[in-house]
This record gives sequence, structure tokens and C-alpha cells, in this order.
Amino acid sequence: MWKKIKEWFVSEEKRNILFVIISAVTLILSLTGALKSVLPFDIAWVAILLCGIPIVVGSVTALITEHDIKADVLVSIALLASIGIGEYFAAGEVAMIMAVGTLLEDVTARKARKGIEKLIDLTPKTARVKRDGKEEIIPADDVEVDDVLVVFAGETIAVDGIVTSGETSIDQSVMTGESIPVDKTVGDEVTSGTINQFGTFEMRATKVGGDSSLQRMIQLAEDADANKAPIVKLADRWATWLVVVALGAAGLTWLFTGELIRAVTVLVVFCPCAFILATPTAVMAGIGNATKFGILVRSGDALQRFAKIDRVAFDKTGTLTHGRPEVVGVESCDSTLSSDEMLRLAALAEQHSEHPLGKAILSYYLNQGGSPQEIQEFVLAAGMGVGAKADGRNILAGKAEYLKQEGIDIPDSALQMADGYLQKGATVIYVCVDGGFAGIIALADVLRETAKAMIAELKSIGVRPVLLTGDNEATAKFIASQVGIEDVKPNMLPEEKMNAIKEYSNSGENICMIGDGINDALALKTAYAGIAMGGVGSDIAVEAADAVLVSDNIERVPYLFWMAQKAMKRINFNITVAMIWNVIAVILSTVGMLNPVTAALVHNVGSVFVVISSALLITNKEK
Repeated sequence: MWKKIKEWFVSEEKRNILFVIISAVTLILSLTGALKSVLPFDIAWVAILLCGIPIVVGSVTALITEHDIKADVLVSIALLASIGIGEYFAAGEVAMIMAVGTLLEDVTARKARKGIEKLIDLTPKTARVKRDGKEEIIPADDVEVDDVLVVFAGETIAVDGIVTSGETSIDQSVMTGESIPVDKTVGDEVTSGTINQFGTFEMRATKVGGDSSLQRMIQLAEDADANKAPIVKLADRWATWLVVVALGAAGLTWLFTGELIRAVTVLVVFCPCAFILATPTAVMAGIGNATKFGILVRSGDALQRFAKIDRVAFDKTGTLTHGRPEVVGVESCDSTLSSDEMLRLAALAEQHSEHPLGKAILSYYLNQGGSPQEIQEFVLAAGMGVGAKADGRNILAGKAEYLKQEGIDIPDSALQMADGYLQKGATVIYVCVDGGFAGIIALADVLRETAKAMIAELKSIGVRPVLLTGDNEATAKFIASQVGIEDVKPNMLPEEKMNAIKEYSNSGENICMIGDGINDALALKTAYAGIAMGGVGSDIAVEAADAVLVSDNIERVPYLFWMAQKAMKRINFNITVAMIWNVIAVILSTVGMLNPVTAALVHNVGSVFVVISSALLITNKEK
């Protein structure tokens, strides 16, 4: 039990919740006078001490250290003035309402840095280096330029470099977002953070330490996070004027009526509690509504940014597409083999392959009703293809170069057929059976069914789309044409995506980035607002974003913008009503119709109205 109590007091958020609850109870007791005959003091002092002291200390500290007048200054003045004339309930009520507003803001504004921490975790701690003819494992930070590194299958590359021996396939999704590993051979560049899929290779280090691609990406993400300033609260923006007007009104009331109690009453009703509650309550309701439709918004600042989006930048893989290769065409070029039979033989050959394309072929075959079968032989040519013997037939499946190395001629008609698929962004696997060319199997990252309609809806509400992708130009343009995006930027690395985002921002556009991979983290952090795909998206992309589409329902994006705009309109409505209510209350206080206690209750009504008005956002339904 003591452990739980300690936990509540150690956690600032839990401690504040406890203080608000205790304060609410003591204010009810103070108003009813239930303990007046028992206690030697007004129990409202409990609320003043628990909720009021942090406000006064915070406002004084800000004035002295930052020379900044915030809304808390006016609250502190009203609180101290109420205490000065013995109106403890009014002081406690003002303090508690402010504490509730602060608590709501803390809940909605909390934003973790887990995304950057996970980027840091990607960095290999060690590297296998060849020195003086011997291999030794050293800290990755100790690798020097021109060191020769040995990288085994499954290992993450520690630094940037150039392959000096061996052939392999590299998972570059960290840097480019490509769903299919890229084959590498002698002379090709490899980057830190990417993963060696197959055979062992050697490389010469060219960029190490902070100069490596992954470390530079981490630093840029940290800089982008630090530069994204929070949105200033409306009450704080107008705090100086509120203080001047409130003190002026209270001073004039005292001057003309000669009654200090009326002046204090004016200060109590002038407190911007409804102002302060207007934003966090509407934001929480908007976030709650979005959650019902599978959209998790990280903070109140984020929701406000989503309301102002002019342009949306999309990654391709895993965002507009499903993020995994699927068979899109099976073409037999052998009159003795049907397409289904050729697919069956290719799938059997790929049974022991770990390559994503091989797995996709096997999965497609099994989904078509096929069944696995024992094979007699299996040979893996790293980065090239596979060979196998099944049903007494010799099968080869892989790149065109692989078949040519094995002495297989590919007819021009088949190459033309393959080129048609390549122009649409597909990858082609060439198949040989018993020494003769059999046909091709085309695989591609398939477009999401709702992507085209979503892009059209964005355009209809005045939001302009752009495609930023690490894929080649042919693939990028084909996908863009399918969904209706005219602005396309292919072959982009993470830093280039970030720079493109900056260019749009510098031109005055509020741009939202939508992505799913680690390679999108920089752009997500740099953009005015970012959305990550939660279903297939990497943890790092999710943590870097301002909102997450839990089930990858990309069609929800227009709804998110609509709900954000609605929440901002509700905030403006709440503030307008609160201002009118306060003006009426000030007039009633000036003429003596309200005393500090009734003024506190009237003031509370305004705050309650704001909360109820905001809560109605929860009931809004998707259009």
C-alpha cells in the first residue's frame, strides 16, 4: 500500500490528479460549512495550498527569470486578493479550476522522445574489422576511415563504405523505405544501419562516427524535434492585456464605489479559467473522437497543427501501398507448361528461400490452393536467385543475369513482356525448367484500395498531395498516376526528404508528412505535422509522428484534418462565449450584485459550460 502511495506522489501527473480531487472535496465542504464548527480554519485552505501555491510560485518565477507575463499572473493576483479579504472559498475555487486546466494540458501535450531513442538503438555497438591480417571485434565508434570490415549475414552495417569483395542483398528500408532488398556487389556503396541479408562480404569504411548516414539521421531528427515549437496558449498570448484590463477594472470599481470587496469580486470573475480550459478540453475531445476512428493523436499542439495543413507529402511503400511484394503476373513462355504449372515449380524452388520475393511467390502459390512438397536439391546464389530439383525437374528462378550465367537464353519476346511490368514498377523473376526458359513471374508492392479515393477527397478540401519516395522514377510515377498525384519526387534518401519538406515549409505551406518506415522519421519530425502508419509502420516512425493510423486506414486522413478544424472552431466558440460571460459577470460585480463567493460560482458556470461544449465533440460521427 505504501508503495502505491509513494508512486502517486513521485509521479507529477498522478500527484496533481490527487490534489485536484482533494481540493474539490474540501471546496464542497467549505461551501456547505460542514466542518466550520470543528476546524479552527476554513477548509478551503487545503485547496489554496495544494493548487494555489504552485500557480503563485510559477507566475512569480516566470516574471523574475523570464520577464514573461502569463495568464497565471492574473490568477495569482485574484487568488491573493481573495485571501487578503478573507474570501477563502473564492481563492480555492480559482486555484482548483486552474489546476484542472494545467492537468488537462499536461495530459494532451506530453510527447515522448522514444523515436529518437530507438534510432540510436539501431546503431551497432561493435564492428568486425580486419587489421594485420586478423579479424577483431572492436567498438563501432573506433572504426576509422579505410578500415576493412567483414559483415556476416543478418548483421547491421556499422559505418558507411564500399563493398570490396563478395555479393549480397541489403535491406535498405532504414534509409530508402524500399520494400525489396537491394543486391550489392564489388564497388557498390552500403550505409550504416542497413542489414546484410545473405552472404558474408567485406567493405572499406568511407564515413565513420558522426559522419555516417545513420548518425547524421539521428542528429537531424533531434534538431528537428527541438525546433518544433509548441503552440502558444491563447490566454498566455493575451495575458499582459488581461492583467492590465482586470487591474484597471478592479481599480476603477474600488475608486468609484469605495468597496474593496467589489474590486476583488471583479478580479475573481476576470480570471481566464474558461479561456484556459477552452483549448485543452476541446483538444482532448477532438483527440478522443479521432481515437474512435483508429487515429491516435499524440498531443494538443499536434491537433492544432493538423487544422492548418495546406499540403500532404506521402511516402510510397507501406503508405500508399501495402508495403510488401505480391505476385501481379505469371506468364508462361513454354507451350508445354501452363502458367499454373510454372508457378508451382517456381514456388517449390523458393520453399527454402529467405528472400522476400521468394517468400511472396510461395505465399501466392499456397493462397491459390497449392501445397508444399519435398525437394531433392536446393542451391542459393546470394543476390541472384535459387536453384532446386523437384518432381525430378531442374528449376532455376532469379534474375536474368543468373539464368544467363547458367547458360539459359531468354527470348526477346520474354524481355519485352518483362519490360512492360518493369515500367509499372514491378520486379521480374525469370524461371527456367530443365534447361529451357519457362517464363516470368512479376511482383510488385500493391496499391491500397482506398488510396485513390483518399487523394481525391484531400484535393476536394484544398489539400495538395506530393509523393516523396526512395523508389526509382518509373515506379514512383506509375504509382502516382494510379492515385492521382501530379507532384512526384523519386530516389530520395531520408535527408533529401527532409530538405524537400523544408522547401515547402519555407515557401509558406504547412506540410504534413505521412510515412511508415524508419527512413521517414526525419521527414515526420521536420514537417509541420506527421502521420505514421501504425499497422505496418516501424516503431521509430510511429514515435516520430504526431498521429498514428492504428490499422493503416489511410482513408481516415481527410477525417483527421476535418476533426482538427472542427476542434479549433469549437475552441473559438468556447472563448467567445466565455468572454461574453465574463463581461456580464464583471458588470454584475461592479454594481454589487455579486460577492466573491457568488462570483466564484458564476465563474465556475462559465468553466463548466466550456467543458460541456467541448465534450460534445466526442459525439461527432465520421462523414
